[in-house]
Amino acid sequence: MTDTMMTITGNVVDTPKLRRTKNGYFVASLRVASTSRRFDREQNRWVDRDTLFVTVTCWRALGENVAQSLHKGQPVVVYGRYCQHEYEQDETLRTAYELEAVAIGHDLTRGVTRFEKVFRPGPVASVALDEHGVPVDHTADYHELVEDSPADDRPAAEVDLQTGEVRELAPAG
Repeated sequence: MTDTMMTITGNVVDTPKLRRTKNGYFVASLRVASTSRRFDREQNRWVDRDTLFVTVTCWRALGENVAQSLHKGQPVVVYGRYCQHEYEQDETLRTAYELEAVAIGHDLTRGVTRFEKVFRPGPVASVALDEHGVPVDHTADYHELVEDSPADDRPAAEVDLQTGEVRELAPAG
């Protein structure tokens, strides 16, 4: 299925709310009001049309940056996937639409801004090393393997690298 991508320009209606999901991911949500205008030749002036209110969600680092950078009333440009969500409330099936932002920023046609690069530490990964400095083989920890004899560090089989033949090894003893 192809995503429906959309770009809107408008003003931030409320202060972005930054929350954390059950899985530990940050998500910020805010609403943007977009009012189109047209020139009315009969009145010889610009006329506002209806205002479209769009709920915008921003995930992970984008959500953290939005919560720190955007404030109520500021003009923004938002690009993202337009999504539909169905949910039940008071035994009634309801539908909500939101724009899942891929990119969002101040609308520079209406002002200036300053950019500051943010460095966030990523998750720390540790790798256990053996006495030779080689990463330890933990495949037995997550695969269901037939265990070798505890006194035997040899594998249960070996592969001939020239022929690809797999040969079972006799138990040590």
